[in-house]
Amino acid sequence: MKRFLVIFLALNALFFTTAAQTPRTAQTPQAPPMVTASFDRDSVMIGDQFTLEVRVERDQMQVVDFPVIKAAEGTEGAEEEVAELMENVEVLSETPPELVEMDGRRQTIVKRYLLTAWREGNYNMGRFPALYADKNVVDTLLSADSLRIVVGTFEIDLATDKPYGVKRIPLKFGEIAGWLALGLLGAAVLAVVVWLLIKYRRKIPLLRGAAPKEPPHVEAIRRLEELRNQKLPQNGRHKQYYSTLVDILREYLEARLGIEAMEMTSAEILDAMDAPRREGVVDEKRYADLSAILHTADLVKFAKLTPEVGAAEGAWSDAYYFVEETKQTEPEE
Repeated sequence: MKRFLVIFLALNALFFTTAAQTPRTAQTPQAPPMVTASFDRDSVMIGDQFTLEVRVERDQMQVVDFPVIKAAEGTEGAEEEVAELMENVEVLSETPPELVEMDGRRQTIVKRYLLTAWREGNYNMGRFPALYADKNVVDTLLSADSLRIVVGTFEIDLATDKPYGVKRIPLKFGEIAGWLALGLLGAAVLAVVVWLLIKYRRKIPLLRGAAPKEPPHVEAIRRLEELRNQKLPQNGRHKQYYSTLVDILREYLEARLGIEAMEMTSAEILDAMDAPRREGVVDEKRYADLSAILHTADLVKFAKLTPEVGAAEGAWSDAYYFVEETKQTEPEE
C-alpha cells in the first residue's frame, strides 16, 4: 500500500512540474490583406478598351473596401489617390467584388474595371489603393506592383492623309467560317420553305390566287337555288323574294348578253332584248316569261301585290329555265 501511494505522489508531482514549465500558446496575429493589381495587356491603341483586375487575399474576418472610381452623378468624385491614379484613363464600368477562391479562412476577392484611354503616352500610374479596416485601425493598402500602360496611336501620312503601316490583311477562312455556315443554313431553310409553299400551294387560300370566275349561268343557277332554299314566299316575304329574283336575272343579263340591266327599268330591259331575240339567243317563250317576271316584281314592289305561293314558285321555275336555255354553250372540240 505504501508503495502505491509513493508512485501516485511521484506521478502527480511530475504532471504539475510539466504543466508549469509548458508556455501558453499566444494567439497568432492575422496577416494583413495582400493587394495585387494588373492590366490585361501592356499596351493599347487610342480608344481601345482594356481591363484592370484588382485581387485581394484576406482573412474572412478582415474588412477590405474598393474605391469607387466612376462616381455617380450628383456625388463627389473618388478619393484623391484614385483620381490621380486614373488621371490619364477613363473608367467605362466596374464590376462588383467577386469571391473567386476560398482556402479555409483565406479568401480571394476580385474586382474589375473597364478602361479606355484617349491620349497617347507611356503612363506609370502607380500602385492601386484599397481601404483596410481592422478594429479601430483604418489603413490604405497599396498593390505590390505599379501599374503601367502604353497608349499608342497611328502616324498619319500628311501626303495621303492615311495612317502609316496600315496594311490590308486578307481574310482567313476561320474568320468567315461562322458567317458562311450561317448563310448556308439560312439558304437551306429558305429552300425548304419555298419547296413547301410550292407543294402545298393549292391548300393555302392566300397562295392559290383568285379562283376562276364562274360562268354567268352557273352563278345565276347557284343563286336561284339559294333563293329557293330560303322559302321567302312561304314566310310572307314576297317583296324580298321578287327583288332578289329580279336582281339575279339582271346580273345574268349583264354578264351573258352585255345589257346594263342593273341600271335599267323593266321596260328598258325588254327593249334591249330585241337584238338577242333577232339573233335567236332568246326565243319568244322565254322572252314572255322574263316580261311576266319583271311585271309581277314591279307590282309587288310598288303596288304591294301579294302573289300566291304557287305563282311565286312558278316565277322561280320560269327564271331557272330562262337561264338554262339562254346560257352560252361550250363549242365542240
